Amino acid sequence: MTTEELKKLHVITCALEGKSTVADAAIALGLSERRIKQLKKEIKEHGAESVIHGNRGRKPAHATDGKLAQQIIELKKSYNYQDSNFLHFKELLEEYEHIKISYSALYDILDNANIKSPKKHRKPKKHHRRKRKMAAGMMLQADGTPHDWFGSGKRYSLHGFVDDATGSITGLYMCEHECLLGYLEVTRQTLKNFGIPLSLYPDKYSVFFPAIKQEDNLTIEQQLNGMYKPVTQFGRIMNELCIEMFPASSPQAKGRIERLWQTLQSRLVTEFRINYITTIEQANAFLPGYIKKYNAKFAVKPEAEESAFIQLPVRTNLDTLLCVKIERTTDNAGVFSINNCKFAVEDKSIPPRAKITVLISKDAGIRALYKDKLYKVIDVDYLNKETEITYAGKLSKVAQLLIHEYFLKDAKAA
Repeated sequence: MTTEELKKLHVITCALEGKSTVADAAIALGLSERRIKQLKKEIKEHGAESVIHGNRGRKPAHATDGKLAQQIIELKKSYNYQDSNFLHFKELLEEYEHIKISYSALYDILDNANIKSPKKHRKPKKHHRRKRKMAAGMMLQADGTPHDWFGSGKRYSLHGFVDDATGSITGLYMCEHECLLGYLEVTRQTLKNFGIPLSLYPDKYSVFFPAIKQEDNLTIEQQLNGMYKPVTQFGRIMNELCIEMFPASSPQAKGRIERLWQTLQSRLVTEFRINYITTIEQANAFLPGYIKKYNAKFAVKPEAEESAFIQLPVRTNLDTLLCVKIERTTDNAGVFSINNCKFAVEDKSIPPRAKITVLISKDAGIRALYKDKLYKVIDVDYLNKETEITYAGKLSKVAQLLIHEYFLKDAKAA
């Protein structure tokens, strides 16, 4: 018997022997007089065992099966699940292993096995969180984060946009380093799946804003005379879409996306392991589906029901929008130069000394835009007297060099 049961037996026995009253026994045990009378009768008829709880020694009906508990412990210790926190592990058990279990039961199993949750507890905040925007699409926070996503010891950069009002991810794309290419692909996902936001809130990285020099601070008179401040290729695209872009002064200022990175660095690593994802290409194929899964679980309802996202016009060509654009003038032979590389417009119908816009993109290579019509561009190698043309999506060496120059040159090392 437990100490509590021995006390109960002693008090009831005294009441049976007339050494105390029913009222005294009720006060001593904190029970009603009716219950004391019931206990007196039970002890008188069945003896001291009546005070022992009826469920002692019985296995609770809701107890977890021993084999299942051992399976859960082995799964948690496995490479795929070892880094997941308990809550995420519970979700993954149901999704991938078809094991449904309450969090409290799971916690007891893992805690009894001396397994601790790797979830990091946040330090007390020293600043107030900025209130969310009222409606979806009013502002997106933009950033990139380097991390060892595949557990290989090498860090890769994940680029992303998150909606300030709802916390929804609008785009994710992984590259070897943080670069223009990654942000253009995240922009593509956002425009296709959500629409055009009103504003973008990134940091001061050179992809978004050029280094400001003293001579760049134009006066009102200079601006009225047609002079403009320098703008990056990404900034130009934002201007074409009428998206306002302003820089954050610190990581804390765009805390929404900083907290997103903390969550993904915990959860996404495990998702990659379970799905055998070990390369950037595999990750980028997996991420669109994961965005839907994440948003369904973590997105919140905005204060205003009407979205501020603007639907992308049907005729918008994202391939000609999301690329590097350079203004050039051809010579009498239809040849122009970029970074000391010679190119020629393939179509001879373009007149000499024509003003063209050169488009450079990862998928399409180099093309020329003249009077709203796209033309193929030929790489001209004067030293070898050879001409390399881009066929079937395969980029020439010169095109690859230019893509590296404009898309990856200023990449942040991961």
